[in-house]
Amino acid sequence: EEYEETSSRHEFLSTQLNDLRAAERSLSELIATLDAAMQTRFEATFQAVAVEFERSFEQLFGGGQARIFLTRPEGEQEDGAGMPLGVEIVARPPGKRNQTLALLSGGERALTAAALLFAILKVNPTPFCVLDEVDAALDEANVGRFRDALVDLSQQTQFLVITHNRGTIEAADTIYGVSMGDDSASRMLSVRLEELGV
Repeated sequence: EEYEETSSRHEFLSTQLNDLRAAERSLSELIATLDAAMQTRFEATFQAVAVEFERSFEQLFGGGQARIFLTRPEGEQEDGAGMPLGVEIVARPPGKRNQTLALLSGGERALTAAALLFAILKVNPTPFCVLDEVDAALDEANVGRFRDALVDLSQQTQFLVITHNRGTIEAADTIYGVSMGDDSASRMLSVRLEELGV
């Protein structure tokens, strides 16, 4: 009786162990399939963003060139998922030589970051995007090109832009603000420019 009981228990546990091993193999295959699919999709999306980034950079700077590419640290292959470990941006604003992002001025970095964001939005549009003082470091000429790019992208993405820049505000359909009244109390303002015929 003990033998039969122990044998039955052993058979049950062996079946359970075999099921677990089969599930492990199945999960490993699924993970490998998903990793391959994610890597393929990532590479395709990255290439599309890289192409759009070059266009956006040229539009925002009124010329020049920029590239974005994947990097790996020296001597390392790939991480466990088979993905590259870094992204590098090399930019050449008009009249300058190729530089990494760290060597650009504050305004050039802001405009390069905007070019990358706009490239991502062109490849994978979102319903809305919030930009907070992105244009603060830009001069008037660059603000004009930034504004034009916002207008172009506003056909597919609604932008909420927090700014103090008069040039960027000109692209708005609706303006919200805070003003101080005669009684020194803050009050909220909202203006729909189309209602004013502007």
